[in-house]
Amino acid sequence: MDSVLEVQRQTHEEIEHFNRALYTVLSRPSLDHETNLQNDHKAFQILSRITARVTALHTSYEDESARNAESEALSAQGKANDLSEFYSRLVKIQEHHSKYPDTTPGGGFQLELASFLDELGPEEEDYEEEDPIALLFSGEESYGRYLDLYSNHTAFSNIKNLGKRPTYLQYLDLLIAAQSQPVHSDLSKEARFTKDYENYIRELHAYLLSFVKRSQPLHDVESEQQRADEEFKKKWDTNEISGWEADKPKTDANGGAGIWCAACQKHYSKQTVYDAHLTSKKHIKASQKQATSDAPPVNPNGKGAPETQTNSSSHTSSASNRLLNSAYYTHLTTSLLLTLAPVLNETKSNVERKFSLTAREREQELTEKAQPPPAPANTEGTAEEDEDEEERIYNPLKLPLGWDGKPIPYWLYKLHGLGVEYKCEICSDHVYMGRKNFDRHFQESRHAFGMRALGLPNTKHFHEITRIEDALALADKLKQEGRNEIFEQETMEELEDDEGNVYNRKTYEDLKKQGII
Repeated sequence: MDSVLEVQRQTHEEIEHFNRALYTVLSRPSLDHETNLQNDHKAFQILSRITARVTALHTSYEDESARNAESEALSAQGKANDLSEFYSRLVKIQEHHSKYPDTTPGGGFQLELASFLDELGPEEEDYEEEDPIALLFSGEESYGRYLDLYSNHTAFSNIKNLGKRPTYLQYLDLLIAAQSQPVHSDLSKEARFTKDYENYIRELHAYLLSFVKRSQPLHDVESEQQRADEEFKKKWDTNEISGWEADKPKTDANGGAGIWCAACQKHYSKQTVYDAHLTSKKHIKASQKQATSDAPPVNPNGKGAPETQTNSSSHTSSASNRLLNSAYYTHLTTSLLLTLAPVLNETKSNVERKFSLTAREREQELTEKAQPPPAPANTEGTAEEDEDEEERIYNPLKLPLGWDGKPIPYWLYKLHGLGVEYKCEICSDHVYMGRKNFDRHFQESRHAFGMRALGLPNTKHFHEITRIEDALALADKLKQEGRNEIFEQETMEELEDDEGNVYNRKTYEDLKKQGII
């Protein structure tokens, strides 16, 4: 067993070596995103080891009895010339080194330190190890540059009572809007109070928390989540969180649960609705079936009332717990989205860029990503050559530059019509060069802002419309046609009830509200 004092001294030494390694890692120049993220993960691992050793050292210093016993054994109080303890320990050290002559002091620790500093031995220089940081991210996340929210978007689209399902870009806009308000605060209560929303917001919070830890390892996200947790508890206790108030159950004027029909096994809130349903075919059949059966009618206000109240209270408690969990994870997710606001904007830009690429360009991009990065060359000798090549570029026709930084061919310039100007009055008379850029700008933010300023939706009906006067005239025409479509839908669409009776939509909805159907 090693001496307590020696263990403490060795721990102090390791902490000092780790501090120097941390300085070396953090002082490296920023080359690209991959290198910076690798250095951040190495710095995080070094900090974790420093924290573990400081904790162990603090525990060791608190154990004063072991330190005192060690000091008394070494000092040999009362025996001035007694060195037996010293020689016994010296013999143990000599036996250890004679048994393991090739070991070096701190060999394992030095290898661990060298792995953080990328100091490989001569036999390991030719060995190519797979990047462990790349295995933490999916292909869509692109080494922590973008978010992969496709599964969360699917779960969000499947929430009950959601209404119109948003596209992936619209879903990203909903998350970006969390910078100014709680996330999904514009959703209806019917959608946010469901079990689907609770599962969705849990999965979204777990993914965002995992992504922050993987892409920003030095960011103290745990402290932020703890502060958000404390803030939520204070606001929830004082009812300061709006939009999460549970609806009270409806009762009749006498404080009961309504009028009970034993034949139909159903509650009716009003006397008029109850009287109207007595003549329906469904009630008549249920009454005849009840008359022929020997089972007594079930009355929730009779003997079964305690069980009904128990089930109702348990249902209310589960609903309140679900409501609390949904509000809690919504608050924590909003805090994470504020941290990931730049990454969300980059993700949206990347999705828009991919939509504009052709299938061939996407395949070429995937092929380039799959290729290993080129070995770093001598940048000192090639820097001047690259500058000379850039200076030699001859572009008298002012042609646009291609993906390689050189002017595109003139025939390609004419083929795409990049010399033709297209002016859009809605975009503040902005000029677009080429038909492709003109068609693409209808889905960009500049045109969408102009349409929003006019109070018009940026839908496909307004494609190719560039004048303000034409856009307003088309909007009035669409409003008139929309009223006609609504009228035709109410009168022409037919619906069928459980018994096979066919009604139009308006009649069907009126009968359903009255409880007849």
